[in-house]
This record gives sequence, structure tokens and C-alpha cells, in this order.
Amino acid sequence: MRFFIMSILVCFFMANITILEAESVYVSGESAILMDQETGRVLYEKNADNKTLIASITKIMTAIVAIESSETDNEVTITKNAVGTEGSSIYLKEGEKFTVKELLYGLMLRSGNDAAVAISEEVGGSTEGFVHLMNEKAMWIGMNNTHFDNPHGLDSETHYSTAYDMALLTKYAMENNLYQTISGTTSFKANSREYSWKNKNKLLTAFYEYCTGGKTGYTKAAGRTLVTTAEKNGQTLIAVTLNAPNDWQDHIRMFEWGFEHFNKEQIQSSGLFTYYDKEKNEQREGQIVTSEYYPLRDTEKDKIMSKTLLPIDSDGIGKKLFYLDEEIIAESIIYPVEEKEEKKSFINHVTRLFLDIIGGSYD
Repeated sequence: MRFFIMSILVCFFMANITILEAESVYVSGESAILMDQETGRVLYEKNADNKTLIASITKIMTAIVAIESSETDNEVTITKNAVGTEGSSIYLKEGEKFTVKELLYGLMLRSGNDAAVAISEEVGGSTEGFVHLMNEKAMWIGMNNTHFDNPHGLDSETHYSTAYDMALLTKYAMENNLYQTISGTTSFKANSREYSWKNKNKLLTAFYEYCTGGKTGYTKAAGRTLVTTAEKNGQTLIAVTLNAPNDWQDHIRMFEWGFEHFNKEQIQSSGLFTYYDKEKNEQREGQIVTSEYYPLRDTEKDKIMSKTLLPIDSDGIGKKLFYLDEEIIAESIIYPVEEKEEKKSFINHVTRLFLDIIGGSYD
């Protein structure tokens, strides 16, 4: 009897271990997050709102502000101030000339602090002016727990962010084609250099075949910080770890866990849409022009609910809202069906003309 009871307890314990393993993933970092890039859904998080030092992943903001605020083919003359920047470097020399785009590759691939200062002076007029642009962009994106003091990420008590905010920033930056290209480049050679800059992101260059880009960071006070993106089966995920001693493994585990447990599911297809118009007391047709997708577990597929709202203050005649566990996760705008009035009028005109010629009637 005792053996039977013990067997049941062991089975129950092992079953619970299996459930726990399916629901979570081990991460060494103090803070971490896994986010779906397309929808922004958070798939996993650990202390994701804790403010902390972020080191060189700061340069994600530096890069996107520079891309959006300048002509990247503009030539930059390197200043003494840029050359004297401490920390990681691409070894710029005073008086050298690079384009903003070349400096962006040095910034993202080699984490050049000198490149960060050179970019900030060119784009912002001064490093202080550029940092102002960085903080404005952070507010606009919704990075509510972030403040930047510099464009490179060297430690400062008032230079901080969170795993969640850095994921939001990456989601925004990855919508820019040039940023996406630079972030995912394994090596780059500037015109004035005899050697190429190799990307420090080993997840991209060696460790994980699905990695599409990201940014590394490290200071003694911040520890290892890492942001990466990965794409598999049409789904792109963003991973962030802060102060993570085993960050490469953390990111691979998070990605594999996310791709295994969340599938990109279509919750609304484009096309004609039938709805009930209360004012006219009749069924009417509208059209939805884009399909909607959302990352879902298998157990969540049957939980999606929808509601149609009419009318709305936009170009459409209504919208269809999608809910998961009573929270809105997506919406589709309903547009009026375009009637082919011009074609109809032309056919009517030709028909009338034909009947007039043969002496017929037209009602």
C-alpha cells in the first residue's frame, strides 16, 4: 500500500515538473523578457520593469535616432573629442572622414564609443543635443522607465532602462529597414579601412542559426547586457537580458521555448465581412483589408472572442475587436464595400443607347 501511494506521489510530482518546464524557462539574468516583435505580446518576463544600468545596448537608441534624424550618406569629420572617448573603440583618428552610415556599422558591430560620440556631434550638433533627441524618442515610444545621459552607455546613475523598455525600443527600431540591415550584418568594411569590422554578436555569427540581429553590452557595473532578435517559421521574437552571466544560452533557451509554445495564428482573414446594422435593422457587408495574426498557445486558440463596434471616428465604418481573457489583443478596421458605380453607369448608358436605336423601351 505504501509503495502504491509513493508511486502516485512520484507520478504527480513528475507531472507537475513537466507542466512547470512547459510554462517557464530558466534565465540567468537579473532581468529578462521575450516579446513577439509583430504584436508586442510579452511571452516571458523576469523583473522586466526593474530599472538598471544597460551598458552598450544604449546604442540601439543612438542608431535609430541617427537614422531617422540625418542623411546617412553625409560625411563626418572626426573630432578630438570623439577620439578621446573611453571604452570600446573602432580607433578613429582626429580629422578622418566617414559617412554617418559607416559610423553606424562601427557603432553596432564593434560597439565603438568613439563612433557614438562622432555620430552624436554630427546629428545633434553636440552630444548634449543628441542625448536630448534620445530621451524625446524614448518618451514617444513609451519607454516610461528609461533615461539616457549619453549615446554609448558608459555607466551613470541617471542612465538606465528596463528589459521591457529595451524590447519596446527594439520592436520600434526593427521596423526601419536600414537599422534591420545594420543590426543583422556579420561584418562590414569602411572605405578608409583595410580590414572589416566583425560583429560582436556571437548569437548572430556563430551560436544560433535563427538570429537576425541585436546588440551586445558590458561594463563592470552593468554586467553583460544583450538584445537579440530571431525569426523562425515566419515569426520574429525579441529577447533582452540584463546583468546575465550566461546571456548567449539565456537567449537561445528563451527563443526555443517561445517558438515551441507560441504559434503565429491567423485570427482574422481579409475579405468581405457581414455585420448587423442596428440603425437600418439589416445585415450589411463591409470589407476587412488586412489579415490579423497573433502568437497563441494551443490552449488559447479556442479562447479568442470578438466584438464588432459601429460606427467609429475613422475612415472605416466600424471595427472588429479581438479579446483573449477579456483583454483586447488586436483590432481590424471595417471599410465600406466599394460599389462599381462608374461601371454600372457606363453599362446603363450603353443599354439605353442600344434600346433607343432599335426602338425598344428602357425602365
